[in-house]
Amino acid sequence: MKAVRLEAVGSIALREVGKPSAGPDDLLVRIEACGVCGTDRHLFHGEFPCKPPVTPGHEFSGIVEAVGAAVLGFSVGDRVTGDPNIACGRCKHCHAGRVNLCSNLNAIGIHRDGGFADYVVLPQKQAFLLPADLKPTHGAFCEPLACCLHGVDLAAIKPGASVAVLGGGVIGLLTVQLAKLAGATTIILSTRQASRRSLAEDIGATATVDPGAADVIDAVAGPSGLVPGGVDVVFECAGVRDTVEQSMRLARAGGTVIIVGVVPQGMKVAFEPFDLLFRELKVLGSFLNPYTHGRAAQLIASGAIEIDRLISRQVTLEEAPAVIANPPAPGEVKVLVVPGQG
Repeated sequence: MKAVRLEAVGSIALREVGKPSAGPDDLLVRIEACGVCGTDRHLFHGEFPCKPPVTPGHEFSGIVEAVGAAVLGFSVGDRVTGDPNIACGRCKHCHAGRVNLCSNLNAIGIHRDGGFADYVVLPQKQAFLLPADLKPTHGAFCEPLACCLHGVDLAAIKPGASVAVLGGGVIGLLTVQLAKLAGATTIILSTRQASRRSLAEDIGATATVDPGAADVIDAVAGPSGLVPGGVDVVFECAGVRDTVEQSMRLARAGGTVIIVGVVPQGMKVAFEPFDLLFRELKVLGSFLNPYTHGRAAQLIASGAIEIDRLISRQVTLEEAPAVIANPPAPGEVKVLVVPGQG
């Protein structure tokens, strides 16, 4: 079969490899679609820990082609999505129910072969059924949506809340939709891309800000801003220094900041501890998708989340290495790798 192989930092290529087999507790899944995530680009640049050589791709869904002898509840022909984050179940974090903090976390597409391939092996405990009539491309959004759900859970948004979302990529645009579903009535998205601002307003944002044309702090939280004094909840979804620093200045006194964006390993940001103390800000990291993947699959299946407009383009496995090795195109939201197309 064909698989995209991250062979070392800065080295990625399409290779012909052996087709894997399902173990007793596994499903062999034929990939229908796998999303290109910012984390995949971080892996390529050595900014996120992984174990090359490996086939990346952790946002995938597909059709079950074979089931292991001990598998229950899944059949050949089922459409499934996979939670890529495999917790050990034995460490102190797992025993405390914090599976995303597992000391022995083993992630598909990072530590073991993932979805940028014709097939992937998926442990049955990581698999979730999707409707047979769901668009094949939609299942690939379950993993990023699950990560956003965790952030929204941590934020504990109350009906009528004000929310700012920094970053107009897929995580930001999914978070806008979840904030609306959670009952927020003011939802402000900040991004430089005009097309993303327009899309955000179409799918739930009540206002948008162009950080290239205005000071975001003044535009949102200033005396004449959209929410003078700051918003209840800020979601940092870009993973860059400027937005991380802005996030703490956009929250109101007593407000909450959720860091969802994956920042490059080793990046430092400046903030004033006195400001956090004096305004009693709550700043939380939101890591992965503990117990949210099933809910994400249900939301995707329900049609409550706009998906089609988030898909910028679909590419083949042959095109995938170049996509991963290069920055996103202007205005791009989500690129899907679709094996066998073309």
